[in-house]
Amino acid sequence: MIKNFQANGLPALIGSLPMDNHAEAVKLVFRYTPEIPLWVQLPVYKEEGMIAQFLPGLPGLVVEKERAYIDTGAGAFGEDLLKFYEDYMAVLEGEGELSGSRFVLTKDTAGGFFEFTKQLKAVSVPPVAVKGQITGPVTFSTGLNDQDGKAIFYDEQIRDAAVKLLALKARWQVRELSKFGVPVIIFFDEPALAGFGSSAFIGISSDEVEKCFKEVIKAVHSEGGIAGIHVCANCDWSLVLGSSADIVSFDAYSFFDRFILYADHIKKFMESGGILAWGIVPTSKAEDVEKETVDSIVIKWEDEVRDLEALGFERSKILAQSLITPSCGTGSLSLENATKVLRLTREVSDRLRKKLTL
Repeated sequence: MIKNFQANGLPALIGSLPMDNHAEAVKLVFRYTPEIPLWVQLPVYKEEGMIAQFLPGLPGLVVEKERAYIDTGAGAFGEDLLKFYEDYMAVLEGEGELSGSRFVLTKDTAGGFFEFTKQLKAVSVPPVAVKGQITGPVTFSTGLNDQDGKAIFYDEQIRDAAVKLLALKARWQVRELSKFGVPVIIFFDEPALAGFGSSAFIGISSDEVEKCFKEVIKAVHSEGGIAGIHVCANCDWSLVLGSSADIVSFDAYSFFDRFILYADHIKKFMESGGILAWGIVPTSKAEDVEKETVDSIVIKWEDEVRDLEALGFERSKILAQSLITPSCGTGSLSLENATKVLRLTREVSDRLRKKLTL
């Protein structure tokens, strides 16, 4: 599966921080996770919201003060859609440059990316890998509506355009970050998968979800990148573990008891070389962040890992195929608690690696 990267229990982060300064945010990332640093999303800016950040480039996009939607009823929509596919095919067939296309991130909505690459140029010790992220196709397409308030996922044509937009924006990230000469990891953030199978997602099939995943992951792999899927809640893990993702990122703090129910899928995933990103450091409740310590989290991880040992894996092998992460981004926490999350992630990783001499 992954040829050029060893996880080895290293610490990594999930995109967001509760700050308003990109330069300071990136410095914090390098302080705690220099081995696998990432660019940061600052949700204090509305243009860096989970959907908003990756909207530019979509055909039919209308952005009003408090609302963004796709207007399929506009007279120019058909022409706009055609131009989108022309631009897409031009990039795919090498007739157009990806770097100058509608499929790039811009400083307007992703200032953290450009600040990250700026600071990355100045580091004295190269990282083990670098990490980027993008909203996953299911979350993106169920979180964005058309002019009538209907999620674009239910419009096959618009969904296809959205998936292709995300695929090429992920591909662009890999290409840009690959310039630093180390492996590139891209996480697709999919919190909406928690609703799959419920009445909220009625009419969405597993085949449709699998097709979305296949296309965006293939785009990352086509540039030599490593693809991860991050879900910060419970979901149908067979969809994620059975995909072509190299890394599966899950909330090990709150939902391990649900995750381990998919033991056969986990075993197959790990036997194929897949990496588990253990979201073992809590982020969803301030009181959990405040009460936990390095000792308590290490004990929790060791309790959970026994269930994987029962599947026939040695603990050292499990850690070798693991990353230690927060359960989700820290954008909704206080800066004090967010900084504690980063510190705990670092120190839990250090403790586990020392115990198992990785």
